[in-house]
Amino acid sequence: MKRLAIDVRPGDYAVVRLPADAAVPAELFEPGEALVSVTRTAEELSVICPAGREPAGATAAEAGWRLLSVRGPLEFTLTGIIAALASELAAAGVALFSISTFDTDHILVRAGDLDHAVVALRESGHEVAYA
Repeated sequence: MKRLAIDVRPGDYAVVRLPADAAVPAELFEPGEALVSVTRTAEELSVICPAGREPAGATAAEAGWRLLSVRGPLEFTLTGIIAALASELAAAGVALFSISTFDTDHILVRAGDLDHAVVALRESGHEVAYA
């Protein structure tokens, strides 16, 4: 895997599950610096948002995640980015939650694992910076 530039974004994030028929929480889509991701399946509506902005009506919510973003934009022809990051972090005993957007890939790690994740990624040859 080529060397990646990865930014550790400020603040904590939450991963939230809402009922499948819940309305998409429009209040989360105000312009801002933070990542917000909404995914609907037949079984659930999942939201990733800054901690403290979790929508009401959640059936489950886990705060205490930190966001790391691969500097993009990345070409769609690139392969193995999430696989490499997941493998490197798994070898270090760090669990992750991944999200891909049009421009790049993002991973969330538990806040308590952030320092360990940064060390593992740097030891794997990636540039990791705090944004």
